[in-house]
Amino acid sequence: MTAMTPISNVGADAVRQAVEGVCRRVAPAWPLDRLIAVNPLWHHTDRPFHRVAEDLSRLAGSSMYMPPDYYYDAWLQGNIRREHLRRAIEETGSPYTEFSALSALKSGAAVSEPQVLPSDILDTRRDLARSPAWRETIAQQISQFAASFFDRTQADWRHAYGDCFYTEWRRALQADPSIEWLMGMSGLRERAGQLPDAPMDLPALAAQTFALDAEALEEFLGVAILRINGWASWCAYQRWQAGLAGSDDAVIESLLAVRVAWEILLDDGDRDATSVFDHWQKRWAKRAAAPVANGLLLSRLWQRAHEIAYQSSLVTALNADDARGHAQVAASVSLQAAFCIDVRSEVFRRAFEGGDDDVKTLGFAGFFGLPIDYTPVGTQATRPQLPGLLAPALHATDNAPESLAQRRQVRLRGKRVWRGFERSALSGFSLVESLGLTYGARLIGRALGALPPEAPPAHAGLTSKEAHELAPCISEPSISLDARADLAEGALRGMGMTHGFARLFLIAGHGSSSDNNAHAAGLDCGACGGQTGEVNARLLVRWLNDFAVRDLLEVRGVVIPERCIFIAALHDTTTDEVTLFDTAKVPASHCDDLARLRRRLNRATLRARAERAPRLGLKHLENSPRALARSLRKRTRNWAETRPEWGLANNAAMIVAPRWRSRNICLDGRVFLHEYSPGRDPEGEVLTQIMTAPMVVAHWINMQYFMSTVDNLHFGAGNKLLHNVVGGRIGVFEGNTGDLRIGLPLQSLHDGEQWQHEPLRLSVFIDAPRARIEAVLAAQPQVRSLIANDWVYLFRLGGEVVEAWRNGEWDAA
Repeated sequence: MTAMTPISNVGADAVRQAVEGVCRRVAPAWPLDRLIAVNPLWHHTDRPFHRVAEDLSRLAGSSMYMPPDYYYDAWLQGNIRREHLRRAIEETGSPYTEFSALSALKSGAAVSEPQVLPSDILDTRRDLARSPAWRETIAQQISQFAASFFDRTQADWRHAYGDCFYTEWRRALQADPSIEWLMGMSGLRERAGQLPDAPMDLPALAAQTFALDAEALEEFLGVAILRINGWASWCAYQRWQAGLAGSDDAVIESLLAVRVAWEILLDDGDRDATSVFDHWQKRWAKRAAAPVANGLLLSRLWQRAHEIAYQSSLVTALNADDARGHAQVAASVSLQAAFCIDVRSEVFRRAFEGGDDDVKTLGFAGFFGLPIDYTPVGTQATRPQLPGLLAPALHATDNAPESLAQRRQVRLRGKRVWRGFERSALSGFSLVESLGLTYGARLIGRALGALPPEAPPAHAGLTSKEAHELAPCISEPSISLDARADLAEGALRGMGMTHGFARLFLIAGHGSSSDNNAHAAGLDCGACGGQTGEVNARLLVRWLNDFAVRDLLEVRGVVIPERCIFIAALHDTTTDEVTLFDTAKVPASHCDDLARLRRRLNRATLRARAERAPRLGLKHLENSPRALARSLRKRTRNWAETRPEWGLANNAAMIVAPRWRSRNICLDGRVFLHEYSPGRDPEGEVLTQIMTAPMVVAHWINMQYFMSTVDNLHFGAGNKLLHNVVGGRIGVFEGNTGDLRIGLPLQSLHDGEQWQHEPLRLSVFIDAPRARIEAVLAAQPQVRSLIANDWVYLFRLGGEVVEAWRNGEWDAA
């Protein structure tokens, strides 16, 4: 066979444009140790939501809506009513009537067939009951190679690959006869040697081989990359990180070349009427020309009705007289507390306030505006402490003596030696036998959650006393007094706090607790890069308590009285326990205030636990505080617990407004709450920051939960019980093969009997003048696209009634 030469009827510029367009559409997926929520369709938001749904349905058979029986159950339970359906028909311009929409829903909808690749036609000609399919074999081969290529931490013995993913893959395939034997296809390795040397030549060769014009080539590449969307998302993360550093990473293009190469390798060159090529070409053309399926139109209608139902209930509550209230008089407040906007904080804030007007809580992004990364003392494990949208500008570590760093390093090295013995090939036959029943008892204790909790990763190698004495500090570059004042001012203005400070002001970050949980970082603070907010909270409090910083802030119009003391805290969202830091530095004059704070936090813990208990299957313990506390702590230590907490499941809305607008409403832990005082932001600078950062992060979280629910196969992580960690931190396989799984496991969304997350697109309610909101939309194309293309719904507070932004105009919601 002659060598494959990339001569294409599609020009080089068109090929490059197709490759860039397809690769640009893939959203990044962060690694497990810094797992944050991402909208997996982030780079599709420049197009209407329903158009993207149509394309994904055609290309991958992926659904962006729930199955018909889900909406039918919501109808039967009264969650969706006729008025919601009528409004949805009007908004979407649906061809359905109320009667036909309900009739069609009862009959169900046909599953959409995805676009096919030539390898799919080969599978129709194989006896799949006796031999594996090419589709699964290709995915396995690419996945196993990618796992080896990208692994930097897990394997003890790693192959020394070069820089080019495609080149190394081709070399590996040429050296591996296993697929030839498994699939009964001789000559595969020889054909691999004849592939072009440059990865960018593969798309052009595909256009030539399969007679594709420029438009069909882009669609062909789009189908190909969706077959390996998990690894494509990991490669997109490499490019994202490179972009934050001011460079680029083209490994995703090499990955695409590899998937395309498989289609070329399997082409037999036959072009007669019975050939694989002819069969594929007819199927391809038929699917490409197919109209939008009625099932998609029906699903779009019912999804919108479902969202209208929720929005209507929230609008009614916000319009109610008891919710409108009046702003609190700042002078009467003796205790203030700032929490992360995370929906889990809503439950705790409501419990903390307890109906007491003397207490005020605020919501702010949990990294508190500090652009830092952090390296625990004595380690090299630098981690981000800020949203994935941003790059760190400052480096933090712990203020500790060198002797402590050395002691910690010795202990950590000892743990590594022990871990190496546990993982060695020989120890599998001798470890438990050598240690006897003591190790068996430890394994049982871990499985039952009966052992005391291990130290959090940040405290590994430290005694509890040593960990308690550590204090975060900025190590490099050194931070000036002016810079500290800048960051402190930004945080306070973002909270709407320029005056009216109480005697005690709590800055509370949050984190989670669970053992044996690959996705544990996803339960920590997303605004802190999948870490806890402890470091950020403690640093900010340290600066806010510095009188030199306060003097500069006063010159800038932020007046903090001498009597005001700031305290840092960490809210554990699994147990609802709150830890206070550095309380020894609180002056004697505030001891009574501190005692009052502790009592209020303890009461809030009890109330929040009781509210969360039923969803965790612990309703029988909601009136037994001690038993409930034991049960929740046991969940954090139990290696077999797949649902230590529900995280951000059921998130549905965001309110950007003074707290008094939502204080009297039970929001059921479904709403992100960001403090915003429109009267203190006349130029709209704070609102712009909120709508371009926290609102976008909330949208990412919302869409990660949405897509993991509506299509867990393509955009979720599958069954947690089958997970195997890849590369120590990269992600997970479901089982030992298949594509890298991104998104959320089913156990984070479903309790085994029913969904715990309602997939609703984010509804954002903002208390600001119309002109100010419109100015942000006009100046920020990305925000404007989210709203205009129905990825996010926008509402306005502050008038006589709540208003909705529809088709470029404000209307009563």
